[in-house]
Amino acid sequence: MNLLIVAATKEEVKPLPASSGGKRCSVEVLITGVGMLATAYALIRQLHTNKYDLVLQVGVGGSFDTDIELGSLVFVTSEQYGDLGAEDHDEYLDIFDLGLLDKNIAPYSDAKLLTPMLSIHEKIGLPQVSGLTVNTVSGNSQTIKRRTEKYNATIESMEGAAFHYVCLQEGIAFAQVRAISNYVMPRDKSQWKMKEAIINLNNWLTDFIERLNT
Repeated sequence: MNLLIVAATKEEVKPLPASSGGKRCSVEVLITGVGMLATAYALIRQLHTNKYDLVLQVGVGGSFDTDIELGSLVFVTSEQYGDLGAEDHDEYLDIFDLGLLDKNIAPYSDAKLLTPMLSIHEKIGLPQVSGLTVNTVSGNSQTIKRRTEKYNATIESMEGAAFHYVCLQEGIAFAQVRAISNYVMPRDKSQWKMKEAIINLNNWLTDFIERLNT
């Protein structure tokens, strides 16, 4: 088993033990940089020079659902673009509304980028949620209301859709796991649980790699 762990920043995987891996699981870590462009470029370059059985994106994210406990982990099985489109006066039209992409032509399924489920995904053992990927993190009430009503996604990140898109186009097994560091609400970092989210993420990641070795 060759596993590639993908993260936007070193801080998100810094607690991961350097000795991660084992006899049955070889582990590499790719730090892409923040955002969709950096993620797509770094991941494509890596996949074109190396072969992997599973590519796993990990990181923190914000939750639209306040029933999800801060610091907990989720398995993101679908992704959408949250701000790729145009403003028409007070209305927002995404790239599918504009007719620039067909929402049901691969790799899209009803405008979403879905994770093809395989037996290896059973080892993840986390609640499955939907993701929304944005270039500008939601931080005011108007933006949050619009994105919630239009997409009804569970969590928000800045890289997920790019990761899903590349893996689907390259035909490689993949998964995305996020630790919830904050709720999506008017920005107030004093309410965030970043440290706890990163610790929990890396504890889960260490256990997941151990399960791959069994």
